[in-house]
Amino acid sequence: MTENNNHFDPANEEKHIFTMLVDNQPGVLSRIVGLFSGRGFNIESLCVAETMEPLISRITIVTKANMPLVEQIKKQLNKLINVIKVRDMTGSKSVQREMALICVRASKEHRAEILRIVDIFRCKVVDVGQEHYTIEVTGDQGKLTALLNLLKPMGIKKIARTGAIALYREPN
Repeated sequence: MTENNNHFDPANEEKHIFTMLVDNQPGVLSRIVGLFSGRGFNIESLCVAETMEPLISRITIVTKANMPLVEQIKKQLNKLINVIKVRDMTGSKSVQREMALICVRASKEHRAEILRIVDIFRCKVVDVGQEHYTIEVTGDQGKLTALLNLLKPMGIKKIARTGAIALYREPN
């Protein structure tokens, strides 16, 4: 191939969080996902929900790309019908969060340690069984990764994550 495909070079890629406001209509998400997949971009996470205005949805997509391709993605997204606004939320001008439900083995010898970790990370135990706890955690990706690393030795049975959501910070 003679074409320059830098978006396939992991050394040049950075994680980017795109949010977009779109018309809340069938097929809009499919066209957006098609744009990413048609250009060879992997979507690491995807979150879609209605805004306070029922006719508008907010879509948050996390992907990896280099800066020239980020600008290209934004331009192509803005050209799609039903896309109202696109922003690259990467960086400090936004508030980013993710939620996870983690089912962890809770043997008698590990229960106190798990509860201590839950307290330190300001999580919630939302389900208790004889041999497990289900923990709810909300935070940035670093917080979730740190929590998972501490719980791993106890035995994580399963996990469900929302993927990133983000909003721009309001001015003071």
